[in-house]
Parts: sequence; structure tokens; C-alpha cells
Amino acid sequence: MRLQHFSPPIQNELVQALQEIGIRTDTDLLLSEDPTKIFMRLPQDLGISLLDFRRAVAKVAEMASATPTYGDKLLQQELKRQEDIFADDMRIGVPALDALLGGFSPPRVIEVSGDKGSRKTALALQLSLRHLAQVRDSSVLWIDSNGEFSPERVSMMLGQMEGELSPTILERLQVSLAFDVEAVHEVLESLRQTLSSRSSFSELPTTRCIVIDSITPLLGPMLSATSSQGHAIMTTFMRQLRAFADSFLLTILVINSSTKILPSNPETVFETARKPALGPSFTFMADATLWLSQRPPEEAESDDDSTVHIAEVLRSRISRSKTWAQFKIKNGLLVSV
Repeated sequence: MRLQHFSPPIQNELVQALQEIGIRTDTDLLLSEDPTKIFMRLPQDLGISLLDFRRAVAKVAEMASATPTYGDKLLQQELKRQEDIFADDMRIGVPALDALLGGFSPPRVIEVSGDKGSRKTALALQLSLRHLAQVRDSSVLWIDSNGEFSPERVSMMLGQMEGELSPTILERLQVSLAFDVEAVHEVLESLRQTLSSRSSFSELPTTRCIVIDSITPLLGPMLSATSSQGHAIMTTFMRQLRAFADSFLLTILVINSSTKILPSNPETVFETARKPALGPSFTFMADATLWLSQRPPEEAESDDDSTVHIAEVLRSRISRSKTWAQFKIKNGLLVSV
């Protein structure tokens, strides 16, 4: 930085005298040679003592350096961050389903995939609403890439949930429309600035969960068998999500659709001719891939109006893979079988 930016408090006459002898920046003043030798090169009629010159050098060093951060304060901040992990409050409420991944506590990026009607959105919505109901100073960011988010569905699910509900749940469920990757980046950058500048004394809710519903139309059109550019964009985007989750202790759910595979998918426990979309490498970019499917009516053991579904862990870094659990959809909610 040029020395004139330090005036004031550094005297302008001193800055001009230093420039005349080739000392134009803070780097020149602090690192080029010993300050005493620089002082000896200054004109005699400048009228500044060696003590005052050393004070000016010290002031430049103070203003040019980064703000110090002490190790004990960093430790306190990290312990506070760890206390803010709501391990018991980031769950769906179906014990067998929560046990597959040990809950959904942050930081982690989870891919939720499945065919149409497998209730991917219902799972993400129930996780979000239960979290908001139990943690009253938390918020959830829902990024809608299809324009299909339904407030009526949210209201219906809240009406079916048991227990005392916070009246501010809907206020803390923030929905953003984003129809391409650039729009998602803008939403995440705005959130990053908010979380980075957040004071520990702030009374505003803190975002703890992000849902992208769905990621397929954002990344799918970019993928091509003849170009690697789309795959590079996908890889970079998922790495940024991973870093985002780590930096701010977030649970990020990315909902992915399915595509056909013949004769059947060897990765699933139950036979199916569907697999997660966006290619085989996408599954490895998340901490875990949860595959949802609906059991055929003739196989499902249900004596009411509910439907029986299966959740399988295809791949996971945080739990065992190739595990599965059944759950029912009853009155719009995920419940135990």
C-alpha cells in the first residue's frame, strides 16, 4: 500500500520526503532495509527526530498488518460452533430411517434420489419442519429449481404434526427460486455474507439447513458425452457445497431425480431399473446417497390408506452402505411401519 494512504496519522511532509528517496510503499518502509538507515537518508531540515520516525514506522506496521486473532478466542469460537450442532434436532422422526445415517446433523451433504412418487421432497420437507419446530432460533433455506414449492403442502404437513409448534415456523422457512447454477451461486453468496457477518448477540435465526429441490435441472443440461466442461462445473459446484457445509455447520440436502438402467441397478438391495441421475460420479460427491422407492401395493403390508416406501443407503462415508429401512406415508407425513 502506498504511504500516502497512511497520511494522516503519518505527517504528509514525512511521506513526501520518503518518496523522494525511493520509499513509496509500506513494504519499502518496513522490509527494504533497517529503519535507522532510512532515517539517515532523510533531509536534515525535515525536523523529525529518530524517536518520532520510529513511532511513525511502528504506526505504519500496525495499520498495514492484519487484525490479530488470539488462539484462546479461536478455541472459544470453535467450541461455540460445536455446541451449535443440533444433533438431536436434525431428524425426520422415523427411528429406523434416522438410524440409517445416524441422523442428519451437520456438517454434511446428503443426496436424496429416487423415482417419481418416492417422496423425496416429503422427506426433505419433514426434516426441515421438524427442525424448525424444535429449534426456534434456526432457519432453513429451500432453493426451488422447479417452481413447484407448495405452501399448501407445508401447511398440511404442519397440521398433521404432533406436539406444540412454534408460530414462527413458516417465517423461518425461506424459499428462493433459482433456475440455473448462477442463480444458486447468488443465493448462496448472499447467505454466506449474512452468516459471516452474523454477531453472536444477534437475535435473528441462524440458517442450519439448505435444501436444493432439485439439483437435476441445474446440472443435467450441462452434462455431455462429448465435453468435460459440464462435469467440471458439477464437480466445482459440489465441492463448494461441501466447503459451505463445513464452514457454517450446515446440513445440505440435494434432491436428485432418477434415470433408466437396464436390466437392473446392481447397487440397490431391491431390484429396480432406475438409478440416480447425473452420472455415476455424482454419487461420490456427497457424503451419502439415500435412494427412495415405493413398494408395489401387492407387496406392501398396509391395512390403511398409507403407502409403504423403502430408503436405501447406496453409498456413504458417514455410515454403513447397503442398509435399508421401511417407512409409510400417511396423511402426507413419514411415519414408522
